[in-house]
Amino acid sequence: MVCCIACTVLAEPQAVSENDFDLPEEFEKEEIVDFTPIATPTTAVDEITPEKTAGLQAKEIPQELDRPIRVGIFIGVKELYLLWGGEKVKITAAGKNIKIQSGNKSMEMKSREFQNEDGSCLAVAQEPKALGRACYPGVVLFRANDGKLDAINAVDVEDYLRGSVPYEIGKLDAERIEALKAQAIAARTYAYKHFNSREAMGFDVYADVKDQVYKGLEGATALTDTAVRATAGIVMTYNGEFITAYYHSTCAGKTETLATWNRPNLPYLQSKPDLRPDGSAWCGESSYMKWQRRFTDKEIVSLFKKNAKEAKAIFSSSAAADFTKIKSISIVDTLAGGRILTLRVDTDKGNFKVLTDKTRWLFKKAGAILPSSLFSVKHENQEWIVAGKGFGHGVGMCQMGVRARAQAGQKFPEILNHYYPGITLEQYIRTQIADHAKAESESN
Repeated sequence: MVCCIACTVLAEPQAVSENDFDLPEEFEKEEIVDFTPIATPTTAVDEITPEKTAGLQAKEIPQELDRPIRVGIFIGVKELYLLWGGEKVKITAAGKNIKIQSGNKSMEMKSREFQNEDGSCLAVAQEPKALGRACYPGVVLFRANDGKLDAINAVDVEDYLRGSVPYEIGKLDAERIEALKAQAIAARTYAYKHFNSREAMGFDVYADVKDQVYKGLEGATALTDTAVRATAGIVMTYNGEFITAYYHSTCAGKTETLATWNRPNLPYLQSKPDLRPDGSAWCGESSYMKWQRRFTDKEIVSLFKKNAKEAKAIFSSSAAADFTKIKSISIVDTLAGGRILTLRVDTDKGNFKVLTDKTRWLFKKAGAILPSSLFSVKHENQEWIVAGKGFGHGVGMCQMGVRARAQAGQKFPEILNHYYPGITLEQYIRTQIADHAKAESESN
């Protein structure tokens, strides 16, 4: 069933106690009927006018995208903490409601949204000690969801990027500002492409690796903010549509196609070399250029039996799943970028195959999958040795390569056109910015 927050009429707050709820007056107001707030940008509008980016034609953003992005910052948790009106507030799941507590007073309701009128960010965290650094701009909605608690942040897209770029590529230094700009454009494109992509959940994107990591403004720096401002509104398109701007950490010298997920390829996501003029990989400074994992005979059997379902293993027969010994592990064939297409495992009860990027999940140990599907396997002295290269799926932009290219003097258009060949860079201007620029022009 589709659950659209913007379409849900919320009930009146139901007080648990007859006593007044001792929080700031605004907390007692009637609940908001829908969740389509216009978040107040914390970046000054005059810092992100289109004149800042030469050579790109400004286009007014489509109306359906001229709104804050809704980010699921905490989904399905038991409790959260909020600083509100100078007080620490605890919010927990309570059946079909959320329970809001401050001191010895409490209140239950289906949902509640908070926003600071002065535009400052909200401190929201899973632990009280983290409130001191938490900083979410815009509006935060707390809601009940199947006996759990969700927190959704409606935030200006540019502020969303300020809270994503530092975590997706690192803070870097001024010599690599072009890498930060490239990351900002890729993240912005990804964000707009995924508007309404999680509509069944009532938001646009998750705040973790399911989409893009976002932690509010606690990690924002002057340099990452500069990169976001310098590229404000710039996105990548192909044939007039936002591209699917995948990126990863380390390609190890060659990127991969969407075949690594058994998906049809896209013309701007090609497998191509990512090498310096001397033939070395641009991402050579990555600690994941080469990696190794070791597993004992007993351990590999246990891991494969445990991980087979998640890795979507294809067994030669129903009896083959009841194996007790691994005889051999072989790579049947590979993809264009060298990553595994088919991995075959022969056992004492038959064999099974695991395809493409799912091979990483077959070796999952202590919650960690293999860094990439670009690896080889050999057996020595009752031990399985997995030797690999790269980190991530290998599709699209190689972030460690971007860092090196930027340090070598490449600008973001050159960088992005390498990793996403055939794309067009366009600059979308939101209505509020376009109106501001127009007013400035008329006053001069």
